[in-house]
Amino acid sequence: MNSRATKTAILLATTLILFSTVSLSKAQDPTLSYQLLNQPEGNVTYELNVVIPENLHEYYEEKSHRLTSSSEFSTFVTPYALQPIADRLWEIYDNEEDFTNGALMMVHQITYVETTPAKYPVETMANGQGDCDLFSLITASIINAGGLDVVLLYYEEQSHMNIGVHLSSAPEDVRDSVYYVTQDGTRYYVAECTGGNWKEGWRVGECPPDLKQVSAEVVTLENAEQVAPGQVSASFTAMEPSALSLEVSPIISLQNSAIIIGGQLAPQMPNENVTLYAKINSAAWTVIGTVITESNGSFEYVWIAETAGSHSIRAGWTGNAWYTGATSSEKSATVLPLFLTALIGVAVIAAIIGVVAVFMAKHGQQQSLEPPEPQPW
Repeated sequence: MNSRATKTAILLATTLILFSTVSLSKAQDPTLSYQLLNQPEGNVTYELNVVIPENLHEYYEEKSHRLTSSSEFSTFVTPYALQPIADRLWEIYDNEEDFTNGALMMVHQITYVETTPAKYPVETMANGQGDCDLFSLITASIINAGGLDVVLLYYEEQSHMNIGVHLSSAPEDVRDSVYYVTQDGTRYYVAECTGGNWKEGWRVGECPPDLKQVSAEVVTLENAEQVAPGQVSASFTAMEPSALSLEVSPIISLQNSAIIIGGQLAPQMPNENVTLYAKINSAAWTVIGTVITESNGSFEYVWIAETAGSHSIRAGWTGNAWYTGATSSEKSATVLPLFLTALIGVAVIAAIIGVVAVFMAKHGQQQSLEPPEPQPW
């Protein structure tokens, strides 16, 4: 290998290494750590590490934060995005009451600061501060993701919010009388989400003294977010960063034709599930499929776009016990309606007919201008 070739190879290798380092450093978001006890007054402590992908945080920052009525509080509940937290809690708790109290321990560690306007749980957790309604939105998201029936309890005159949780049996770890509200025949036990002492904080079934004789508006979670373009990472061990790239081809296609969605997971790991999301014509994000990574961490998915319009596509990986999850950047694709095919065909045929007509007209004109052939005498 000559000197110039050697230098070129070294430069290329250096560039690839730098690119790889930059990609991973971008995915290395701050780790949020929460302490958990195995049960109230328990003697086993766990440290739960939560990492929020930068693109997921940006997604919530860009969403509408408009709140015109108390019924719209539920639109800020995001169980899908916080599902990995609920999954980790169920690894250390074996009953609904301890699971709920574990979620309360988490939010009791977030600094209380009066906050406006309303924020999504990911934003509040990333900021490390919030107030009663924001804490309630986080707790409701985690508990709902864990499979429990939850409602928001809004005290308008007190400008306060906490939550109600339906348990299959009455809570047993309360230090006072058990408090609950009833909605449509279902009993929801009060769970207060404020309080700075996470070890001695409020437990499910307990109610602050100033709210014991106060009626609350029950806000159900029918309007909670069903799917987000990604999820947080959660683990009881320290996690290394990851990155997820995405490419979409073609960027313009016809309805019911194939769109190839491919990408690369770093680090390169096989048999990892990557979830693919699409937002069609500014509608809510939906899951369009999952794909398993190849031996080198790459993946490819063929998606048939059945709806015409503007499509935004993202990929997400939830991570594992060693690596944080990652959310790809957003890619766009335009799907043209099928009727355009007929219009294009008609236009092409019309253009061909026009060209032929012009050609024939010119050919006839040329024949009429030619002089007559001389006649023999």
